[in-house]
Amino acid sequence: MSKWLVVLCAGAFLAAPAYADGKKKGDAKKAGAAPCDHGKGGEHGKDGDHAGKPCDHAGKPCDHGKEGDHAGKPCEGKGEHGGCCPGCANKPKLAAAIIAPTAGNKVKGSVTFADGEDGKTTVTAELEGLNPGQQHAMHVHEFGDCSAADGSSAGGHFNPEGHDHGLPATEKRHAGDFGNVTADATGKAKFTLVVDNLTVSKRNGVAGRSVIVHANADDGGQPTGHAGDRIACGVIGVAKGAEAAKPAAPAPAPAK
Repeated sequence: MSKWLVVLCAGAFLAAPAYADGKKKGDAKKAGAAPCDHGKGGEHGKDGDHAGKPCDHAGKPCDHGKEGDHAGKPCEGKGEHGGCCPGCANKPKLAAAIIAPTAGNKVKGSVTFADGEDGKTTVTAELEGLNPGQQHAMHVHEFGDCSAADGSSAGGHFNPEGHDHGLPATEKRHAGDFGNVTADATGKAKFTLVVDNLTVSKRNGVAGRSVIVHANADDGGQPTGHAGDRIACGVIGVAKGAEAAKPAAPAPAPAK
């Protein structure tokens, strides 16, 4: 009887092959993450093992169609399997808002958003009609709607990550918290800020939302910096030239 017991144990041992690091195949599933199911482009080791560790794309196992396509949906940037997947380069990278005054005010201008290759976004504003020598708060608000006379249709601050309000030096703040623009003696202001907590149309995308300029300075206090009335508003839209440059179509051949 002991002879048969030895044979059965040996069979069970052979049925559970191990990876090179000594972990048994299937350990990843027990740990709560399934190994990748790679099709073409990105076969890491064996069965998507990634040197013994299952890959975990934002908590979900890979489901690659081809070349990192993630079942037909482009990934949200670089870094997955050493590079950016197809489609990322075609996402809009430039947006703009034309700023117009709310009722009884005279502030106007423009604000642009440009995504950089380093993952950061440059916000640039040129405004006029401000109170000379004064600071005015400027924020991204959640809705792309400036139809209300007082700008209230734009909703509250754009805050997709649920942080408290803060000035730009505060790491965890509303994605739309840009602090203040400072007007010169003629009521004009130029403003540039580089941020890493929003983009044009990927993570915390601002396209389709709005920019609000306020009557007072943002002091960083809760809940929205005591910035006062909304004196100007502009809807953020994808700007011309926002897509990655594409090869120009060949010129038509001259008529013979």
